Amino acid sequence: MKSQFFLMAFLALFASCKQNTETAYLAVNTQETADLKTQPNEAYTLMKNNCYVCHNPKAASHDDIIAPPFKAVKMRYTNVYDNKTDFVNAMVHWVQNPEEEKALMKGAVNRFKVMPKMDVPTEDLEKIATYIYDNDVEEPIWMEEHMQEQHSNGKGMGKGKMNKN
Repeated sequence: MKSQFFLMAFLALFASCKQNTETAYLAVNTQETADLKTQPNEAYTLMKNNCYVCHNPKAASHDDIIAPPFKAVKMRYTNVYDNKTDFVNAMVHWVQNPEEEKALMKGAVNRFKVMPKMDVPTEDLEKIATYIYDNDVEEPIWMEEHMQEQHSNGKGMGKGKMNKN
């Protein structure tokens, strides 16, 4: 009789643990789904991790940067490449083979020199360039004033060419 009681108690305990495990699994899956919705875009994360060391839009001033912000890069590249495929290909090629003679941003090269060749997989570079093309990348707080002061004289992108894309 005692063995039947222990067997019944064990089965009841096992059944309740199994049910709690399934409920916990559903809760974890629900949380994972919610987290995925709030996590940053993979391409943005790649850009932030691989590029913001130099292209940080949070720099306090124009004097604090060590490379042009992506807002300026995007403006320059979209002035030259009017479609996504050409834009992405040009940016990927530049990062993989930066050469002064092929630079679109001569002022940036004069100020910062040619960027170093980056050891980032092509697939990741394509994601980053696509993200830049498709999204309104962050603009440093000082950028608009800098563009008006430095580029409204017919040099660089020039007045009227500062698009907000």
